[in-house]
Parts: sequence; C-alpha cells; structure tokens
Amino acid sequence: MAETVSRLRLPVRRPTPPVLAIVGRFAFAFALVLVSWGVVYLERDGYRDNVDGTLSGLDALYYTTVTLSTTGYGDIVPVTDGARLVNALFVTPVRILFVVVLVGTTISALTERSRTEIRLARWRARMRDHVIVLGYGTKGRNAVRELRSTGTPADRILVVDRSPIATADAARDGYLCVTGDVTRSETFVTALAGRAHTVLVAVDRDDTAILATLALRRLNARATVVVTAREAEHADLLKQSGADSVVVTSETTGRLLGLAAGSPAAVAVVEDLVSFGSGLDLEEVPLRPQDEGRRPADLDVPVLAVLRDGKTLLYHQVETLQAGDRLLQVTGR
Repeated sequence: MAETVSRLRLPVRRPTPPVLAIVGRFAFAFALVLVSWGVVYLERDGYRDNVDGTLSGLDALYYTTVTLSTTGYGDIVPVTDGARLVNALFVTPVRILFVVVLVGTTISALTERSRTEIRLARWRARMRDHVIVLGYGTKGRNAVRELRSTGTPADRILVVDRSPIATADAARDGYLCVTGDVTRSETFVTALAGRAHTVLVAVDRDDTAILATLALRRLNARATVVVTAREAEHADLLKQSGADSVVVTSETTGRLLGLAAGSPAAVAVVEDLVSFGSGLDLEEVPLRPQDEGRRPADLDVPVLAVLRDGKTLLYHQVETLQAGDRLLQVTGR
C-alpha cells in the first residue's frame, strides 16, 4: 500500500458561482467598451477615417472594439495631439485591462494559488497553542462541535485524518486540516504539533491511537492529550504512551445503559451535563482567594472535583480548599 503524504488543507471559502463570475466579467468588459466608446466619440474630430474622412458614432464604436481587442486594422487613426494623448494615457491602459478580463480565468487561477500560498505562510507563522483533532469521524466531529460551543475559534482547530474525503469535509466545515497518516511524525510536523496546546485523539482503532500518541509525544511533551479507546484494557497502555486522559467508549456506553435501566431520567441529566451551552454544564475554574480554607460542600455551586498538583481529587476526598486549586463545578445556564 502506498504511503500517505501529509498535506495541509485550508478551510474552503464559499466560491462565487461560475455563472455569476462569467456574467460579472462580461458586464465589466462591456462597461469598458462603453466608456472607451464615449471617450473616443468626444474626441472624434481628432480622428481620420480613411473611407470618408469623418468619424461617426458607429465609427467610434468600431474603432473602440478593434482597438480594445488589439486587432487594429489601421483604417481609423488618431491624427491630432489630443487624440493621440487620449490613446496613450487612456485607451492603451483600458486595452490592457480588457485583455486581462478576457484571460481572467487563467489570471484568477494564478491569483488564487498565490493567495493560498500566502494564507499557508501566514497560518504557519501565527499558529500557536491550537487544538488538534485526530480523526474526523463521528467522535471527531462531535469533539469539534463541543470545542466550538465552548468558545474555541474555528481558526484554532486543526483536523488530521488519513482520508482525503474526511479532510475535505473538515475544510468545507471551516477548519484547517492535514491529510496524512496519524501514526507518522511527518504528519504531526505538518500540523505544527510541537506548538499545539491540546490534542484530541478520536481515531477508530486503539492500536492506531497508541501509535499516534507515541508519535505526538516525540514532538510535544507539554500538550494535553485526550484519547478515546474502545477497550478498557488499552487505557493503561495509552497512559503509558503519554495520554493525559483516556475515555473508554465501551465502558462508558455500558454504564449509561445500566444506569438507564434503573433510572432513565438519570441518563438525561448526564447527557445534559456533558453538553455545553444549555441546562447544566461542567466548568473548570480557579479557586477564589476568599474560598481558601473552606470545604467544597460549603461553596455556592456544586463542586464535583478539585484539581491539585496535577491530580484530580473527588469532592469527598478534599477536606479544605487550598491556594492554587482548580474546581470542576456544575453551573446552570
């Protein structure tokens, strides 16, 4: 099987419909003809027609069209200084512009390529502390949707997937993306993983997730890495590979099913809790100075856990709150 070459893809901008683009170019070219016709007609006394010596309105239109199209039969010529000056300073620039419009498709393609290269260079220069999402399947799409709902800007999210179809979808959704093998360091280099703040690994296979985590950690030891795993037996291996947190989908789904059997309403509460933007939300906040020394149960909002010195302590494991603690609390919207 041929190796997948990493390739960066920028978000897709909504293009102008081809019919509108063609109509717009024709309208602009027609406007150039009308303006040039008017200018030539105003200076008609400065031209000589080799047929009858005078320049009518139709002759002015004829001269304008053959001049702008660079045909130039020579049967009508400017003879006065004023007419020649108009041709040098006005008609000639308009002729050049008219030609550019005629070959606008090629010029537009070259210009778009240049703009893309400039956008790529700007992205590489300014991208710092971004979020990388590995895999744009069901899990990856939902992770991105949650990131957006919690306020992460679209231009700070980068999607990596081996499938060109998946990255094309991500580009159409407005995200930077890299098409490449998520287990190869080359892919992470293209995605500037060394500068990333957070990496969400949402691939379909646990072995791929392990290799991706190892490859990532070679480039970035400080990023927060969250991984989904199908089987619980792989969770420890993923953490040994460098994952900060592992979400085991099979266990989580099974627990929800078991919970629903005894209390269907409880599942609705859990789903509301992990869905941001309405109802109940989980929020991580720093401890306020006035709350130091208090118990989690004494605070105004429910505290589920306390983050202290890199460890997660459940609310019942904390007797008093200390400076530097971060609270994982429930808020209502």
